Amino acid sequence: MENLLRPVIVVGGSIVLTLLVGWATDRLLRKADARHSETPLWGLLRTGRVPYQLLICAVLLRGSYDRAELLQEHRVGIGRGLTLVLIGSAAWLIVRIAAAVVETTFTRYASSRAQRDPARVRRVRTQVSLIMRVVAAVVGVVAVAAMLLTFPAMRAAGASLLASAGIIGIVAGVAAQSTLSNMFAGFQIAFGDMVRLGDTVVVDGEWGTVEDITLTYLTVRTWDERRITMPVSYFTSKPFENWSRGGAQLTGTVYWQLDHSAPLDEMRVHLRDVLRACEHWDGRAYDLSVTDSTPNTIEVRALLTAKDADDIWKVRVAVREQMIRWLCEHHAYALPRVNTAEAELPPHAPGTDGGSPSPRRAHEPPRGAGSR
Repeated sequence: MENLLRPVIVVGGSIVLTLLVGWATDRLLRKADARHSETPLWGLLRTGRVPYQLLICAVLLRGSYDRAELLQEHRVGIGRGLTLVLIGSAAWLIVRIAAAVVETTFTRYASSRAQRDPARVRRVRTQVSLIMRVVAAVVGVVAVAAMLLTFPAMRAAGASLLASAGIIGIVAGVAAQSTLSNMFAGFQIAFGDMVRLGDTVVVDGEWGTVEDITLTYLTVRTWDERRITMPVSYFTSKPFENWSRGGAQLTGTVYWQLDHSAPLDEMRVHLRDVLRACEHWDGRAYDLSVTDSTPNTIEVRALLTAKDADDIWKVRVAVREQMIRWLCEHHAYALPRVNTAEAELPPHAPGTDGGSPSPRRAHEPPRGAGSR
């Protein structure tokens, strides 16, 4: 009976104690989160309850397993497995705690500067995201190394591995040349302020918003909700448009091809009325000018301003549509026309009254052509 109760007490007691400690800790964090609503730290720390409970359970089982006298022939393997779980859960918990602290710090910083300097907030957000990925990678590498060192064979092979580390490093560097270049490009983007999360960019003719930046690739979400993924080294080696650089405000244009008799003064007045009624216009400036002319039409350009790329698109669409509708309803003559009537000669032109041959159409051949 003792041989049966001892494993149940040791293993079951460790699991129950783990659940009790995890429940109590989660309850305390929940109360702290409700009491301090100005900071998200306590709520973010609750996301680490799973690795926290794994860590407690692994510690309890690792320290009391020998007393359970369960599966003694596999004691070494079970102990090593518990050690691996302990190391992995500790690394997982460290990453979660670091992420909670960094996210809380960034939230406080963003709340104080979001209105005054949104571009700097996006820059810090990009840097924080990449730093957290680096921290997670470093913690993961250290955890894996610690797991490997728990095996005696790996410790014995350490000397030979260190002796050949130089050759392995050279081979790995050559093999991972593109990966390493992307990683360094990721750091250059993060701390060089070339492109940030939330920036509006034009890449290879595609307009979109930077949605995600990692150490190796960058994702752009286009206006039609497609995702373009490309290596970050692209942004350090090729030119691209960043509409959010130096501020999100933009100036847009709308063009019309109109007749020479278009009422330009009335169009300027109507453009002003349309913009005043448009909620996306920021009120900074507007203008309407003739930028080109041809024998048949003139090119009229309207300049518009808005606070960001999304609003400038909406303003351009609204102005284009309402101006064309207004011209159709009130000044239809100003729309471009195609003349299909035959041209008439002046009264005293040759071939009208003086007995001269009547004017021929341009496509008719001379009389007698093709006959003998």
